[in-house]
Amino acid sequence: MEVGIFYPLFLFPFAGLKGGKTFFMQESHEKKADHIIARIWTLTEPVLRSEGMELIEVEFRRESHGWVLRLYIDREEGVSVDDCAQVSRTLSDLLDVADPIEYPYHLEVSSPGLNRPLRKREHFARFVGSTVEVKTLSPVMERRNFKGILEKVDTHVIHVNCDSMTYEIPLENLDRARLKYFQSRSRGKS
Repeated sequence: MEVGIFYPLFLFPFAGLKGGKTFFMQESHEKKADHIIARIWTLTEPVLRSEGMELIEVEFRRESHGWVLRLYIDREEGVSVDDCAQVSRTLSDLLDVADPIEYPYHLEVSSPGLNRPLRKREHFARFVGSTVEVKTLSPVMERRNFKGILEKVDTHVIHVNCDSMTYEIPLENLDRARLKYFQSRSRGKS
């Protein structure tokens, strides 16, 4: 049986906040997870690059069976299960030595799959004309969720046509984005 640190979620209603909104004491844990993710990128990206692979995304979250560190990798010709297993062994050794996470976690290494995460400008540029699903950190024209056609990618902005309107979304405002593979494929068929 694994023993780990569990962070409870505390809710405190504060009358002093706008409209008596609820304040979540989870924020410091989210910042800690963001710090861990940044550290994992720094540690693993050069190793993967030297193996001819690209680090697509890093996730670190609490799931039903404990903390999970999930890395999505890819290369031009795609990755196999054997590639993921080899990278998992290599990165497991690296992470054991660097020890960036202070509590037990499960390491998962995966291909990005058909509905792949999109994080960098280059990822978006590859899929112009495809259907994407985007969530922003702060609202863009009073919206945070977008599902539509990726029309264009500029240096720091993506253009998504959603509900017959094109939205310009700064890359630094992205919370997460994914390619919607099957919607993209069916667009070209009549």
